[in-house]
Amino acid sequence: MKEGGTRVHMSLFLRKSGRLLCAGLLISVAGVLAVPITAETTLDDVYAVAEAINEDARASQAKINDVAEETNDLLNQYKAVLKVNDGLRVYNRQLERQIANQERQIATLNKSIDDVTIIQRQIVPLMWRMIDGLDQFIQLDLPFLLEERRDRVDKLKDLMERADVAVSEQFSQVLRAYQIENEYGRTLTPYTGEIEVEGQTRIVDILQVGRVALLYQTTDASETGFWNKETRRWEVLDDSFTTPTRNGLKMARKQLTSGLFVVPVHAPEGS
Repeated sequence: MKEGGTRVHMSLFLRKSGRLLCAGLLISVAGVLAVPITAETTLDDVYAVAEAINEDARASQAKINDVAEETNDLLNQYKAVLKVNDGLRVYNRQLERQIANQERQIATLNKSIDDVTIIQRQIVPLMWRMIDGLDQFIQLDLPFLLEERRDRVDKLKDLMERADVAVSEQFSQVLRAYQIENEYGRTLTPYTGEIEVEGQTRIVDILQVGRVALLYQTTDASETGFWNKETRRWEVLDDSFTTPTRNGLKMARKQLTSGLFVVPVHAPEGS
């Protein structure tokens, strides 16, 4: 009955100390864990086993905490990915609408390009007709600034032959030439030129009065004349046009205040 005596002795000892009571509980746990308790087992052995169990529990809890923290991180990452996916879905829908709109614009541009090609085929012959018409107009018009005007037409013809110039630029230059010719009808222009009067070549001052009259006067004002549209030649005027023509030249050169002056005009013949 030695083993039984040991149990009685230990029970009496546990009733005297609360600390030893805890130890007794640990001994019971150790017994459950199949730790053999013999007569030689001491309280230090019991504490050592309990401490080992507690250390294992702390290590397990640390692992649990690590796993929980890692799980929380993964959950937060998952939520962040879901937000990114939602944003990407919205962005993709926006891109789809933009792409659809761009495709419609591309279709419209392709249609416009086809139309431009058709227009280009039609406008090039039109520009040539306009240039030829301008050339003929200058030949039939009053012979003022002939060199400048003919040179402009020649440049237009050269421009039409150049492959590096866009059709739009060619058309712009043709229209510009027409605008310049149109402006001549509203301007008072003086210049010095060479003309032929009665078989003689002279250097004179020429006054272009729109397309109403084209006058000339020698530098000493000894002779004044005009371009006769009917005979298409220069003719001498009487002395009554000397002062008006001189005043007109001064007005055109900004040497005299603008005013009225007399010019020769052929009246239409009655029927």
